[in-house]
Amino acid sequence: MAKQLTATVRFHAKGGQATAAPPVGTALGKYGLNLSQFVQQFNERTKGDLGMRIPVVVRVYSDRTFELETKTPHSVDLLKQAAGIVNGSGDVPRVKVGQITKKQIDDVAAKKMKDLNARSAEAARNILAGTARSMGLDVVE
Repeated sequence: MAKQLTATVRFHAKGGQATAAPPVGTALGKYGLNLSQFVQQFNERTKGDLGMRIPVVVRVYSDRTFELETKTPHSVDLLKQAAGIVNGSGDVPRVKVGQITKKQIDDVAAKKMKDLNARSAEAARNILAGTARSMGLDVVE
């Protein structure tokens, strides 16, 4: 007999640093899952992206088991890491916070490609270049 899907839960957690506290506890606690098992699996999968926000999709089944799907870190976090900045600009048209090269955008696009709504590498680059400009980053050669 196949497992019956009870819920699909989506949230974000810091890579490699999840605990049973919010947002994990509040999102999954009501389904009676073993939170320590979830935290252990999540932290093991995301230890390479330490401290970055990772989108998570958890499929909860009626027998209190779960299926964990982690996505790539947010584009903003990857762009901030590539540009070496802490925060984006609060006044984008006037205040620039740094620069990012097209090569760095290509690297981020290669990492994000499976989670982006883009059909080609060029479209992914354009999406990420627009995100970088909206953060206050200049895109340079």
